[in-house]
Amino acid sequence: MVAPVFEEFDPASDCECPGCVDRRRSAAASPAAGTGGRPAAHRTVVVAAAASAALGAGHAVPALAAPHQAPHQAPHQAPDRPGAPADDGPETPQGAKAPLHGPGGKPAGTVPLPATTRTEIIDRAKKWVAAKVPYSMSAYWSDGYRQDCSGYVSMAWNLPGNEWTGSLHTYATKITKEDLQPGDMLLFHNPANPTNGSHVVLFGGWTDYTHGYYIAYEQTRPTTRRLATPYGYWTNPGKYVPYRYKGLTAEPKGPAVPQVPGKDGGGDAANPGSGAVPPAYPGRAAFGPGADNKHVTRLGRLLVERGAKRFYASGPGPRWSDADRRATRAFQQAQGWSGAGADGLPGPLTWSLLTTGKGKDIAPAGSGAVGAPAPAPAPRVPAYPGRGMFRPGADNAHVTQLGRQLVKKGFGKYYTKGPGPRWGEADRRGVEAFQRAQGWRGGAADGYPGPETWRRLFS
Repeated sequence: MVAPVFEEFDPASDCECPGCVDRRRSAAASPAAGTGGRPAAHRTVVVAAAASAALGAGHAVPALAAPHQAPHQAPHQAPDRPGAPADDGPETPQGAKAPLHGPGGKPAGTVPLPATTRTEIIDRAKKWVAAKVPYSMSAYWSDGYRQDCSGYVSMAWNLPGNEWTGSLHTYATKITKEDLQPGDMLLFHNPANPTNGSHVVLFGGWTDYTHGYYIAYEQTRPTTRRLATPYGYWTNPGKYVPYRYKGLTAEPKGPAVPQVPGKDGGGDAANPGSGAVPPAYPGRAAFGPGADNKHVTRLGRLLVERGAKRFYASGPGPRWSDADRRATRAFQQAQGWSGAGADGLPGPLTWSLLTTGKGKDIAPAGSGAVGAPAPAPAPRVPAYPGRGMFRPGADNAHVTQLGRQLVKKGFGKYYTKGPGPRWGEADRRGVEAFQRAQGWRGGAADGYPGPETWRRLFS
């Protein structure tokens, strides 16, 4: 992806970077500065490569470099999806390049890349989600990174400075959709007009086997969010290109020496000191809700070999399910672990015990042994009350029940208050978002709950 040759923008009048100071001095001395017509700031045309070198010379710390004010973006365009609300996706304006592309103003890609793992990338991304970092193209968070989408990816990848959508690709290798794994990025850079649509998100894993939706970690208005997102994005979906960070390293292997039993990452009580080296642990990001990869399949098959067949009605397969969680928890409990040590998510020691054939097998159902719990009964779905309960003008307890479940499932962002018993547009849009998350389109995602929507929402 080639960065644009020219960028036209309005520098902030109070920006103190050397480039802006010099431009203000030149404008003040220019005969054209006070002759009427458009202000000099509005005629500024900056050669991208030259701006990078000039601005970089005066700043030593890339994360604290002064940004440029971006022009106001045009109103958000409606996505090319029938029935989708026009403002469902976030606004994603991009400003000018950050003054530095690496320490000392060196071009991107010419400095050593910090090594990092997929788990570390996702962990850093989650910190901004938890902190609800406000979106800003001019402000910097406490860790020194700019609070826009490209600053967010720069932070997650632990880059030495704040990059932008026109330079992030130089730190990465282009991959295919099928190769996407947690920690990769999906990048759309519009070289003709960077402020129109350019955006970047972190890939957090597929939500279903169709690979139609994925978990996106992104910096957008109003704050950082983690959301199931259609591939490649809500708008301009065909223009998002998958990339993988060049400095990515393998996850650390399982421990070779015993540690504290009862915690995932603890010792091998069955075979202490054996010294067996298991296959590399793929990292926590490879497992859990939304994960869809070969490691989940391998985990399930290893668990079945150790006595977990009864937890699987079908499979195991590549998409993480509750069967994987309950089977993993049963294996962890069989080792005598409890609490956080038996949370159903495989850590390095769980993986090591399974891949080396060590540890205790899951006891048969009904044996009464630790680690052999009977499969949990499926939660009871309340009876579907009928379509007439969810129409304009409806006012009943079922609407409240529906709204609360939407909030519980993570689809309550449209509520400014409530939910309440009176059917409103917030209810419809929440249902529509949930339906689209199931991969439905057209009339199947009209925002009005039918029997299948109701069953899935409450199951």
